[in-house]
Amino acid sequence: MTTGTPERLPSNVVLAHDWLTGMRGGERVLEILCRLFPQAPVFTLIHDPAAVSPVINAHPIVVSPLQRMPGIFRTYRRLLPLFPAAVAALRPPPADLLISTSHCIAKGLRPAPGTRHLCYCFTPMRYAWLFYEEYFGRNPLKGLLVRPLLAALRAWDRRTSRRVDRFVAVSRHVQARIRAFYGRDADVVYPPVDTARFTPGRDEPGGFDLVVSALVPYKRVELAVRAYTRLGFPLKVAGRGPDRARLQAEAGPNVAFTGWLPDDELAGLYRACRMLVFPGEEDLGLTPLEAQACGRPVAAFARGGALETVRDGVSGVFFQEQTEEALLDAVTRCAAARWDPAAIRNQAEQFDAQHFIEGLTGSIARTRSAH
Repeated sequence: MTTGTPERLPSNVVLAHDWLTGMRGGERVLEILCRLFPQAPVFTLIHDPAAVSPVINAHPIVVSPLQRMPGIFRTYRRLLPLFPAAVAALRPPPADLLISTSHCIAKGLRPAPGTRHLCYCFTPMRYAWLFYEEYFGRNPLKGLLVRPLLAALRAWDRRTSRRVDRFVAVSRHVQARIRAFYGRDADVVYPPVDTARFTPGRDEPGGFDLVVSALVPYKRVELAVRAYTRLGFPLKVAGRGPDRARLQAEAGPNVAFTGWLPDDELAGLYRACRMLVFPGEEDLGLTPLEAQACGRPVAAFARGGALETVRDGVSGVFFQEQTEEALLDAVTRCAAARWDPAAIRNQAEQFDAQHFIEGLTGSIARTRSAH
């Protein structure tokens, strides 16, 4: 993979990321930053070396006190109230630039005096602002307990946004959230899809449909599981997360769960599937881009970042409501359409790593030159 224009980049850089417990879209972005800044330390809440790539593990990783808690990699999502104090315990050294890649608390890291701070923002803190019922349910008693906590987290999130000199959003959808929640403008630089790894295959696809997702509530994977259990057509669900047992209990025999897969095996699933099904509202969503890079169409919910990455009628179809009926209608339309894999692939190529590096390099230059 190319690494862009290093002559325009600062040499003394600190990186920050929420937590290092897997290789999802955010970690793919961090991995590119680690290649661009090979000497940069990475500050994070917790780090599981077995769960992230050698590229990231090659960097000095500085963790918060949460790392010492027994069983932390299984329970960290339940410790949301402790995150602000944990990130406050991290003390990055002076640098030309701090780059935080954040969907939760990394952007709250306090830079050393004289350090400029650029935040590559996947979304403002999702747990505090968005998807309340998906994360916390509809129990009224639980709501009485949780709402004051969320109000405090929103205040912290808004207050610490002032520590950022420049925001870069992953999509126009997230750019609007940053403006609404923080009152700040943001550049838009789309995260990269690895078009060198995810490529079309030679064999005729079509024996199953595919969901690739973390198995967490806001992804709405249960919508696809229930719809395909009704439909009877084979569905493979690739990914891991706390909802797996619940989803398997709802699934019919035609729905198979693969667990987490390395990229090479995942690319094989993309190439072989009839379509990717994308049932959630995402900040951007890399899996539709990975499927399109492999020449496969996407049936996506018409909200969020998918509207910026999928071209209706060219690389996929949309459904307007998160219901089983609407999803199945989109699947039917997608299965009946004639698709041009080359045109689908061309859509993904507009989001390759070189576009990301060039866009981020421009934002870095503007961050450093601003007063």
